[in-house]
Amino acid sequence: MTLEAIDVHHSYGYETVFEGVSLSVTPGEVVAIIGPSGVGKSTLLRLLALFDAPDDGAIVYDDDPVWEVSDQRRLEYRRRIGMVFQDASLFDASVRRNAEYGLRVRQSWRERLRHELGGLVGKENGTGAAVDALETVGLREQAEQDASSLSGGEAQRVAFARALAYDPDVLLLDEPTSDLDPRNTAVLEDAVLEARDRDIGVVIATHDMHQAERIADRVGVLLGDEIIEVGPTERVFEDPVDDRTRKFISGELIY
Repeated sequence: MTLEAIDVHHSYGYETVFEGVSLSVTPGEVVAIIGPSGVGKSTLLRLLALFDAPDDGAIVYDDDPVWEVSDQRRLEYRRRIGMVFQDASLFDASVRRNAEYGLRVRQSWRERLRHELGGLVGKENGTGAAVDALETVGLREQAEQDASSLSGGEAQRVAFARALAYDPDVLLLDEPTSDLDPRNTAVLEDAVLEARDRDIGVVIATHDMHQAERIADRVGVLLGDEIIEVGPTERVFEDPVDDRTRKFISGELIY
């Protein structure tokens, strides 16, 4: 499924955040959003996650404008999108139970919709999917450990596994490695690439331009209230079209 923001305008009160932002992600690709802190990367992810509606423009899920469909249909789309925040926000439970949480919620929702959707919505094995996701982030052996005993980096890996367990179409990552050490960062980057290999579309907001170079297929540069450039990673970093991109990447353009 393709997820797109098309000519999106958004503001908070009198403060304009975006004036005509467009971005898309397709199955099996990683798109990085780079830009200075406070420019609106997290806001763009919230719009793509269908948490907030844009003031103007459209969020389109596989050619369907999601804010023009029924609430039920929009909820169906929202539950096919995974999001990982900077704060892992784990529950006081085992690592496995935390990793199962999103899938358990979705199973309950699927049961409620089963008859309405003609049996098209299936059930998953929550425990098996969660353990597989923990394997992806290198925490299978800690599955029955209390989540409160984990390090910050391990907790963030559980948060990633929680989103991965229900096999989303799109995975949105908001600075997921900003506070992590190199080892935990490397594990999560490998997990992002594995998600891509499973045909999951990934959008990662990051201030780490080296990370974007390592794992992204395409990069969007968010400056001011617009994405000034988007394109293949190597081209954006080595031969940007917009001179502001070159100045931002080189450190000449300070925000």
